[in-house]
Amino acid sequence: MANYILFISGGEIVLVMLLALLFFGSKAIPDIAKTLGKGMREFKKATNEIKREFDEHTSDIKKDINDVKRTVDKKTQELKKDFDEQTSDLKKDIDSAVSDVEKDTKEIKDNVKERFED
Repeated sequence: MANYILFISGGEIVLVMLLALLFFGSKAIPDIAKTLGKGMREFKKATNEIKREFDEHTSDIKKDINDVKRTVDKKTQELKKDFDEQTSDLKKDIDSAVSDVEKDTKEIKDNVKERFED
């Protein structure tokens, strides 16, 4: 139901203006508009002040969070680099062992083949 309040047609606005003119008179309407304008201006000023204070007080927290994030990212990169180096060395060792096993297997096959041919 609150959504319907925001959707006022042109005819309804004219009706509200006429009612305001009847209730308050033509002399009081400018003063009422001026008072409403001041009220809205003060409300906006208070809202902006609250936003500014909130941003001011949370900026330290945001800075701390960003510092922690940078530290975590840095440590993560260091760990990844160390892990990659270790796995690279391990892969080289495994590849070397596989090569040695393949070489030895080939030699054994050749020796067996020579014995059976003789």
